[in-house]
Amino acid sequence: MTCTGHFTGNAGVRVCYHGGMRIISWNVNGIRSIHNKGLFVPFVEKEKPDIICLQETKAEEHQSAIDLPDYEEYWNSAKKKGYSGTAIFCKDKPLSVRLGFPEEILQKYKMHGDGYGDPNAEGRVITAEFGPSASWRSGFFVVNVYTPNSKPDLSRLALRQKSWDPAFLAYVKWLENPDALLFGHGSGPRPKRRGKPVIICGDLNVAHTEDDLANPKANEGEHGFTKEERAGIDAIISAGFIDTFRNFTKGNGHYTWWSHFANARARNIGWRLDYIFVSSGLKENLKSARIMPDVLGSDHCPVELEISV
Repeated sequence: MTCTGHFTGNAGVRVCYHGGMRIISWNVNGIRSIHNKGLFVPFVEKEKPDIICLQETKAEEHQSAIDLPDYEEYWNSAKKKGYSGTAIFCKDKPLSVRLGFPEEILQKYKMHGDGYGDPNAEGRVITAEFGPSASWRSGFFVVNVYTPNSKPDLSRLALRQKSWDPAFLAYVKWLENPDALLFGHGSGPRPKRRGKPVIICGDLNVAHTEDDLANPKANEGEHGFTKEERAGIDAIISAGFIDTFRNFTKGNGHYTWWSHFANARARNIGWRLDYIFVSSGLKENLKSARIMPDVLGSDHCPVELEISV
């Protein structure tokens, strides 16, 4: 096999990439709602992505009437009914699936909840580990995330800044390199495993730069565009992760969420809240990244990455 790229962590793993993969991430704002509109299954059947990451599913698996026989389905639903939730649909069966954060990270970053509840019980993170298969020979993690909203009065900003964002970054860095961190709280030896590159998909509930929303000056300091939330994306990029859309496209006017008010979507008065990041070792394998604003059914639109694996 000829290597067209590789990923090497402190664990000394070298991964070769040879095939192609399309991954789509979409905050569907209620999987039952979008399915009942007749918009979800036709979209999947048309696009035929290898992996689909969904946020804000607002349902448990047994409540979904979706029939996609070509896909395995993995759900992380919130304990609160009809709220939050994530899911991964994939053509190849993962090696493993993890719901939420490891207990050591919850302890380290004091992720015990706030007045709104326990964020680790809100179905906000689901991780699928992939290895060699008929489709690709590389190993990688896909982390699907629905980051907590800071709320219009910023009442959840402290949780996000002090707990969620650093915990999430520590988690994806640990997946990349299990020897790089981490835990001072767990007992016993850590499980032996090799690091793998990470693909982060999801609604991060923040516009990173002024180019990522239509009216940055008017929204300065508002939820979704505070300096604290934006610093969370800065930290992800500083850790070596690549904003795949910005790897190909610069400038403003590219948004993934629009308010229902004032005909915002038709006027393209929006925000870019949905991202796909990849480990730096995957940069040479990126083929394309795009936003799909013409796909309807949610107040968010899908985003897509094509990558050689």
